[in-house]
Amino acid sequence: MEEGYKAVRLQITGKVQGVWFRAWTVKQAEGLGLDGWVRNRTDGSVEALVVGGQENVDVFIRLCHEGPPKAHVTGVSVDAAQGITPKGFVQKPTV
Repeated sequence: MEEGYKAVRLQITGKVQGVWFRAWTVKQAEGLGLDGWVRNRTDGSVEALVVGGQENVDVFIRLCHEGPPKAHVTGVSVDAAQGITPKGFVQKPTV
């Protein structure tokens, strides 16, 4: 990974499904120029892979602690990732 960039995998818990969290996530990531994806998980959480400039990834993580207006985030776990993803930010199917 280039210097100044980072990749993380997020798992967001709480009331985060059925509240437009994925669409909101895509909008936030695109606005920050980040690459990656977001998807619902069958356990009720939302998972995301986020790749980009360190500062913008950190802003994205902070935003995910709040989420969209109807969400109620109770936790955000952040793990380092390899960051292998196409350009752009997309919604993926539930796993």
